[in-house]
Amino acid sequence: MDALADLLDGARARGALFHQSILTPPWSLRFLHGTPLALVTMLRGDAWIAPGAGTTPVPLRSGDIALVRGPQPYTISDRPGSAPQVLIHSADCCTTPDGQDVSQALTLGVRTYGESQEGSALLLSGGYQLTSDVGERLLAALPPVIVLTEECWDCPLMPVVAEEIVRDAPGQQIVLDRLLDLLLISTLRAWFARPEAGAPAWYRAQSDPVVGRALRLLHDAPAHAWTVAELAAKTGVSRAALARHFTRLVGEPPMTYLTGWRMTLAANLLREPDTTVETVARRVGYANAFALSVAFKRVRGVSPSAHRAQAQRAGRSQPGRSQHTPPSQPAQVQPSSRHVALPQA
Repeated sequence: MDALADLLDGARARGALFHQSILTPPWSLRFLHGTPLALVTMLRGDAWIAPGAGTTPVPLRSGDIALVRGPQPYTISDRPGSAPQVLIHSADCCTTPDGQDVSQALTLGVRTYGESQEGSALLLSGGYQLTSDVGERLLAALPPVIVLTEECWDCPLMPVVAEEIVRDAPGQQIVLDRLLDLLLISTLRAWFARPEAGAPAWYRAQSDPVVGRALRLLHDAPAHAWTVAELAAKTGVSRAALARHFTRLVGEPPMTYLTGWRMTLAANLLREPDTTVETVARRVGYANAFALSVAFKRVRGVSPSAHRAQAQRAGRSQPGRSQHTPPSQPAQVQPSSRHVALPQA
């Protein structure tokens, strides 16, 4: 398995927030549900997307797709600078800016919202609930917003998504979850292939015949007792050559990279309530819980048990889980290709 596949394998959608909006100008939607990662596409009509306050809106044409990194709110409107008319708090909860619940009034059908079926714009959005550190590692590799134009993102999935999003059959949420996963993979591969993407070092290094092979070995068997000597033998170079080449391309030595990946996997496994630290240790290549605890605290700054407690608290307060009750006040969290950066605090 390669590094991107490993990251995406941990970022599977579970109960994704998926809906479509049929809109007539003038319109402006403010997404406040705070999902860590969202995909937005215009199936019909054009729009502008602004990923945060004070940012320059980016055009989103019909057929384009945008990938928005949360949990900051973002706005999509028919023209730049339009004041939000509807605040979207969750998959089935939306209000006016003054707090009036309009969820029922704007419901046109299954996962479909708007004032009329005849609207000139059709917007589709899907939101991830990435709770794992594997997902967080992927998020760290992305800019705040990516827009891929229809010309450089030719995905045959959109007609399928448009058809499935309005169905209400048994198991439909699972179907939508997997479709969102496929859209994410397709978008990321297209984005990372762009010269302006600034893909992370571990992604670029996968194309190198030596370092790419070493990365695949580490990801295929992270619990194996790897040494630089064994990696060098399996990649056909000397230990010194591997260490030098790996560090230059990836940005850190092989064993440092392996330790970081093991800690990411351990952090993800620790979110499972019935998994013991001892079991996690063996699954990521440590002899016992004590050895893992020492390494985990050195890398992460907290013990495995403290990390588990933090993850459980975060899971209970995760945005997007409340599906029916709007907050008493609007939430405060939530070319070929284009991306913009949020202003620094």
